Amino acid sequence: MTENSQAQPAANPELPTQYAPAEVEGKLYERWVERGYFEADEKSGKPPYTIVIPPPNVTGSLHLGHAFEHTIIDALTRRKRMQGYETLWQPGMDHAGIATQNVVERELAKEGKSRHDLGREAFVERVWQWKEESGGQISGQMRRLGDGVAWSRERFTMDEGLSAAVQTIFKRLFDDGLIYRAERIINWCPRCLTAISDIEVEYQDDDGELVSIKYGDGDETLVVATTRAETMLGDTAVAVHPDDERYAHLVGRRIKLPLTDRTIPVVADTHVDPEFGTGAVKVTPAHDPNDFEIGRRHDLPNVTVMDERAVITTPGPFQGLDRYEARSAIVAALRAEGRIVAEKRPYVHSVGHCSRCKTTVEPRLSLQWWVKVETLAKAAGDAVRDGRVTIHPKEMESRYFAWIDNLNDWNISRQLWWGHRIPVWHGPNGETVCVGPNEEPPTGEGWHQDTDVLDTWFSSGLWPFSTLGWPEQTPSLEKFYPNSVLVTGYDILFFWVARMMMFGLYAMDGTPPFHTIALHGMVRDQFGKKMSKSFGNAVNPLDWMDKYGSDAVRFTLARGANPGVDVPIGEDWVQGSRNFANKIWNATRFAMMNGATVEGPLPDASRMSATDRWILSRLNETVAQVDALYEDYQFAKLSDALFHFAWDEVFDWYVELSKTTFFAGGEQADVSGRVLGEVLDVTLRLLHPIVPFVTETLWTTLTGKESVVVADWPADSGFRDQAAEREIEHLQQVVTEVRRFRADQGLQSGQKVPGRLDLSATPLAAHEAAIRQVLRLQAAGEDFHATATLPVAGARVELDLSGTIDVPAERKRLTKDRDAAEKEKQQALAKLGNEAFLAKAPDNVVDKIRGRLSKAEADIERITAQLAALPES
Repeated sequence: MTENSQAQPAANPELPTQYAPAEVEGKLYERWVERGYFEADEKSGKPPYTIVIPPPNVTGSLHLGHAFEHTIIDALTRRKRMQGYETLWQPGMDHAGIATQNVVERELAKEGKSRHDLGREAFVERVWQWKEESGGQISGQMRRLGDGVAWSRERFTMDEGLSAAVQTIFKRLFDDGLIYRAERIINWCPRCLTAISDIEVEYQDDDGELVSIKYGDGDETLVVATTRAETMLGDTAVAVHPDDERYAHLVGRRIKLPLTDRTIPVVADTHVDPEFGTGAVKVTPAHDPNDFEIGRRHDLPNVTVMDERAVITTPGPFQGLDRYEARSAIVAALRAEGRIVAEKRPYVHSVGHCSRCKTTVEPRLSLQWWVKVETLAKAAGDAVRDGRVTIHPKEMESRYFAWIDNLNDWNISRQLWWGHRIPVWHGPNGETVCVGPNEEPPTGEGWHQDTDVLDTWFSSGLWPFSTLGWPEQTPSLEKFYPNSVLVTGYDILFFWVARMMMFGLYAMDGTPPFHTIALHGMVRDQFGKKMSKSFGNAVNPLDWMDKYGSDAVRFTLARGANPGVDVPIGEDWVQGSRNFANKIWNATRFAMMNGATVEGPLPDASRMSATDRWILSRLNETVAQVDALYEDYQFAKLSDALFHFAWDEVFDWYVELSKTTFFAGGEQADVSGRVLGEVLDVTLRLLHPIVPFVTETLWTTLTGKESVVVADWPADSGFRDQAAEREIEHLQQVVTEVRRFRADQGLQSGQKVPGRLDLSATPLAAHEAAIRQVLRLQAAGEDFHATATLPVAGARVELDLSGTIDVPAERKRLTKDRDAAEKEKQQALAKLGNEAFLAKAPDNVVDKIRGRLSKAEADIERITAQLAALPES
């Protein structure tokens, strides 16, 4: 209820005096689900609107990033549903190969067992058991947030249908020569014991050591530097640049590799930068991706010196040591031989870590399965270039092209047991057979299935069409593919988005998986810092939902959602959004108690007051503005527009200005009651996609209809009244200036004072009662004594402040403030009059001083007027 309102009739029994989110949210959501509002019918004649959920990991729980992304998607789909689209928000979860296997392995470790104790089949069964019992808690949390997903269509990347899709596309790619098996350098996690993709590697600056080592002797000496001394055991060459005259005499010769009985050649390769370091580099083809390519160009052998746990396997004194123990031991041995030329500790350099377990990743030569991406990536780039797919915001296009145009072949095999097993059988004589979902694998002695599983991104790359029944040509696929828009974070633009683009175009005959890619930023704390448990600033959104309600969390996230930009969020902002929800509740409740109604058509404009016409004009302008911002994915701006329209224009201005009309009763009150009902109806529908719970409760009570979820989205009727808008803007100027003066005098907002209004020089005569209401002006009695006269926007306002303020104290305070402003003015003038200062100071500093001068002069003028308006003491 708006502040300081007069006495009202008894409250509407259907609306409690206070809004309690915890008492209504869960019940409302279950009602929506039971009534099937979120389900999608492929047989309907409505135009389709499809969004897939970025599938959360089955091991995951709802974090603020999920809540942010889901709020955006839910708002989009709720609006489209209200607009008459057959809307599908496709839910589901990802099996999350490495993460899930790690969780179950940790559970086994508590029992003193490993997966090898169970064997592959029993371990996979154990993972499925864990998934059924403990996985997927995020589904319940999504309900708490209000996600309007089609639960009956929920999918899992390891379910039967999606597994068939994975096997189908693998075979098609294999048969087309786009999947192959080869030895390459991959990212290897010695803890997870599997290859991991580039996106699963997190780089950070670590303290290491840089040692410079002398190879060879006498005239055959070269110095190389390395941060991984242990890999020297696998060196098979030293490389120099072909044009480096310092080493021209050594190219083609062999030199002694320290600590071994081997000699290695000196090769010339353009990859070497002669200006960096000594201009000579050690070449370890089995343990470095660049060295592997040098090795291929010069036909060098690949010598592997570490096993899958990063333990040294080379026979000799270092065998059995892990990589860090070996590093120290090898440097010590080289130092003892006088071969360490220089050592730098600490040496800060970028090091890759497994995103799951944080172990330092080891580049390792391994036999893996690969997707040949050249033609697939070109198609994915062309789809954006020719406009079939739009990236929003547009400035993200360059990042997409930088990645997709330089994509390397994709390592798709993982040395795990949990996941889609590669559908290839190997025969006793080296035969390889790829098996489709409806084909029988070869049998007989010596035949066995490949032991690797597929990268999780392989199956999630099929998500926009595998969830709709592909490879079967289902009615759902026909209706809902391609997706209308993909909403996801810019951080996985290169990985998940690129995979979906390549697979969608390949599998669906050149039709991209979505029309628009709408990218958002990352959620950060209120200081802009990344949220992390290690930083102590991570937030469980459920805690905020419990405390403030889901609407408050959603509205806070939406107000920060600028396309492609990170989102700062703090608890005080959520509290502010809770206050907004309460404001909506209280103001709507007050309006309904005072005659707001949706019954019957709107009265003719000729019967409306200027205030009525003004709010309807502003309402339609807001509808148009919000629609345009939705189409541009400008959630922060549209949320802000709705906030200010609802709070400022509807509740703080229109409701306040209409109070005198409502309290007077009669025909004009009936007209304004219908206008207010219309405004509330439309405003609640506009707000619903972002704050669904409070708006559902209020809208159904106001209208008596079934649910705002399936109500029509508001349309701009075209009604505009510029004259009424100018008139109310004029009124707002008068009220705002007088309110400012009252505040300056220390009057409380609800404190009533005697006053006279002269509106004869303005078009506001009809608004005198409303102006008096909002300014808390009492009628001027016989003893009225004007102690302050304010000429404001053509109006003249006289106030009798005698007895309401301590005049001497107020005069003393204002005089002190004016003296401070005068001092600030003189200091600014002194600096701006100093030629030496102006000559040396940067432009921004000079501009700042000019700004201080302008503010000081304005303060002096304002305070002088306030002093003049004070009554004589």
